[in-house]
Amino acid sequence: MSYQAIVVGAGISGAVMAERMASQLGWKVLVLDQRPHIGGNCYDEIDENGIRIHRYGPHLFHTDNNVVWEYLSQFTQWVEYEHRVLSHIDGQLVPIPFNLTSIERCFEPAKAIRIIEALVDRFGEGARIPILNLRQEQSPLLRELAEFVYDKAFVNYTSKQWGVPPEEISPEVTARVPVVVSRDDRYFVDPWQALPSEGYTEVVRRMLDHPLIDIELGISMETRLSLDWEAQRLFLKHEGDTIPFHGKVIYTGMIDQLFACDAGALTYRSLRFDFKTIAQPYLQPVTTVNYPNEHAYTRITEFKHLMFDGSRSSNTVVVYEYPKPFEADKGDEPYYPVFTEEARLAYERYMNRVEEMPGLMCVGRLAQYRYFDMDDAVSNALSSFETLCNEL
Repeated sequence: MSYQAIVVGAGISGAVMAERMASQLGWKVLVLDQRPHIGGNCYDEIDENGIRIHRYGPHLFHTDNNVVWEYLSQFTQWVEYEHRVLSHIDGQLVPIPFNLTSIERCFEPAKAIRIIEALVDRFGEGARIPILNLRQEQSPLLRELAEFVYDKAFVNYTSKQWGVPPEEISPEVTARVPVVVSRDDRYFVDPWQALPSEGYTEVVRRMLDHPLIDIELGISMETRLSLDWEAQRLFLKHEGDTIPFHGKVIYTGMIDQLFACDAGALTYRSLRFDFKTIAQPYLQPVTTVNYPNEHAYTRITEFKHLMFDGSRSSNTVVVYEYPKPFEADKGDEPYYPVFTEEARLAYERYMNRVEEMPGLMCVGRLAQYRYFDMDDAVSNALSSFETLCNEL
């Protein structure tokens, strides 16, 4: 079989690239994935309880990018969903990001009123103030609020998530944590927030459902491809033959694994998921509850809240998330890049070698060593496709 392109990885980035090359360029495309399913980390399925679960942790789609929204809308109908998160603080559940309701729950009434008045006077209604900025305020009331939020809702959660002591948490991470001067309890504020009506796996299936796209699952890249770095050539393995491949290879896997980590392994954080079926209709009032302080896990997600007909099941399914170091030899999934200077330099060395290989293109969070939300991954893949077209 003759292919113009081979895509390594059937997640969001690989699916966008395969769909675009097939539908827009008329290329015959082979998609490979070592997992037994498509969808990458967005993979979801209906379990024995009739509840759609996300095997690699909850995925909530939100975007302010109209191009991404319109593109994905070709492959799914949407159901509106606005994500809300509560955090377990001092024995009660409070909205996160911290807002006016959170203040009223965590401070005695008279002080809560004074704090809210100080916030409105200083920043105005509707403002979103990064916690790092709030900690620099001169007002004792505002500094007290900032320290409370930092200590109770942020620092321990982030320390567990990243596996570092509080003093090593990057200011860039801290700056993304806001206090909201309103009662808006939505976790995201993007104009488009929704879930695909038949799940993420079905979105990817429809993207790859093209007569010019072939899919092979449960197969490693090395089974079908050979990369000769010294000769700067690509080879396709087929029915015992190894033949030169003159098309494009779109690689979405871990870039360091392309080189057997010979310039150093890139650093990641991973997660362990503990799924539980509970014999009651619901466990918690919202989809996600954070546990920043008391436990080894960081949050509990209840999938039934993501379903539009979930009430038909008498059980509920939750997943506990335990952050951990990424250990490739233990089968861990690499979820979050840890951007150390050593990792950055290793990535640059790998990319310099990739750029010397004609026909090879790295796309996606693992191949580009970046953290992407789903909409970012789609936008990045669409931009990568445009780059590919400009090179033709």
